[in-house]
Amino acid sequence: MADSTGSAHEGRAHRDSDMLSLRGSNLDRIAARGVSVPDYDRSAVTPGIVHFGVGGFHRAHMAMVLDDLIAAGRAGDWGIVGAGLLPHDVRMRDALAGQDHLYSLTLKHPDGTRERRVIGSIIDYRYGPDDPQGLIDLLGDPRIRIVSLTVTEGGYNVNPVTGEFISEEPMVAADVAALAAGELPSTVFGYVIEALRRRRDAGVPPFTVQSCDNISENGHVAKRMFGAFARLVDPELADWIDAHVAFPNAMVDRITPATTDEDRAELREDVGLQDAWPVVAEPFFQWVLEDMFTSGRPPYELAGVQVVEDVRPYEHMKLRLLNSGHQGLAYFGLLAGYTYAHEAMENPDIVSYLRRYMDEEGTPSLEPLPGIDLDGYKDSLIERFSNPEIRDTLARLGAESSDRIPKWLVPVIVDNLSSGAPVEVAAAICASWARYAEGRDEQGAALHIVDRYAEELQRVAQSQAADPLAFVRQVQFFGPLADDPRFTSAYLAALGSLHARGAKETVRRLAAHEEL
Repeated sequence: MADSTGSAHEGRAHRDSDMLSLRGSNLDRIAARGVSVPDYDRSAVTPGIVHFGVGGFHRAHMAMVLDDLIAAGRAGDWGIVGAGLLPHDVRMRDALAGQDHLYSLTLKHPDGTRERRVIGSIIDYRYGPDDPQGLIDLLGDPRIRIVSLTVTEGGYNVNPVTGEFISEEPMVAADVAALAAGELPSTVFGYVIEALRRRRDAGVPPFTVQSCDNISENGHVAKRMFGAFARLVDPELADWIDAHVAFPNAMVDRITPATTDEDRAELREDVGLQDAWPVVAEPFFQWVLEDMFTSGRPPYELAGVQVVEDVRPYEHMKLRLLNSGHQGLAYFGLLAGYTYAHEAMENPDIVSYLRRYMDEEGTPSLEPLPGIDLDGYKDSLIERFSNPEIRDTLARLGAESSDRIPKWLVPVIVDNLSSGAPVEVAAAICASWARYAEGRDEQGAALHIVDRYAEELQRVAQSQAADPLAFVRQVQFFGPLADDPRFTSAYLAALGSLHARGAKETVRRLAAHEEL
């Protein structure tokens, strides 16, 4: 397994003449500067995985695991070929192509220590619009036994209320028509289903579809959504996929903030390395994976992955504590005037309020977790949120709320309403989203809302003066919660406090169990 030991962040400056570009021919020189590099023959690595959605998280998570396994001599036939379909994927294509598909990963410890390594498990990258036939041919290659995905929560095209596939989505409808006409697809649904059809017709075993996205029961969701698309194209093909293709569930966890120019500059200054798109992440890593694969898998368990029969208890723990905790941090923090997660966590009231949510509301909604130290896990979350080196922005945590709150936090509220457990803090988190969605902070400055439903959310939020329950009446996000008086009384109290007292005082009262 590759050594990922690095050196402390010393801040020493390198002159332009010292700069090394990140490419294979420079790996020995990069290693001499204290950066761990692939010590295997990358030219001998063959493709086994196509990954859609190559971003920071994939490169800090799955690609890192494969790099470890390849270095240990256990996965030389499981090299990753990245795949992109959207216009913004061109940047990743060009960044990787310019440096032999290598990139650097820096783990940032709270004490300022840096662990730096170069990852070599991505061996190629295909941008679908450049060569759709080439991507289809690659997906049909018998050597490809896994197609993995980090396409974000919204990439699965799920109706947030019904849980059904949104068949009328224009690009989806266009792909259904294209495949019916014998033409090439443009969406991930089209590529995966057309490739599986061709493999079936050619007698090639199907690949596993492996979701790595932060959604509950991601494998089940992927199976339903890809199956629904397949049924629109060819019901017999859909039946074959249902019977023969595995969609394992997984829980993934590593805070991986967006790469900044400061990250690039630090890499140049500290070790004299020029990387077009480096990755930074926290040291914590967890991946719990259901052991269900169609055509084999890498020995993930040899690289720290928990391979289990049932992922759900672990997944609920993470989604309902970490991810929902992030939602609790994001909107209150932004409204209070903070920019970064660690800045907000310097406010002890925010720490106490988050821990109250985790202890009183998140934990009661969980299934039994034998062998898991939940108090220790929650302690680790507070420590991770507070890491000043990660500089995770609250804007990132608060983006795409319409895909996150309904999947992570609303289930906690529904379960607790059913069981009689408290919902006050979770209702306040919903209220903080509603207040944030109004589009102005407490000083009147505009908030940039990143959400595919941003205009609709802002329009509804701005009607709250006339109807304070307007935001939670959006059944596509909240279901019937607006009809439950225990939820609405807590929600209205929090929303009213946010408008009358502001975020900091509302958080203080929540932390102190005071009436809002």
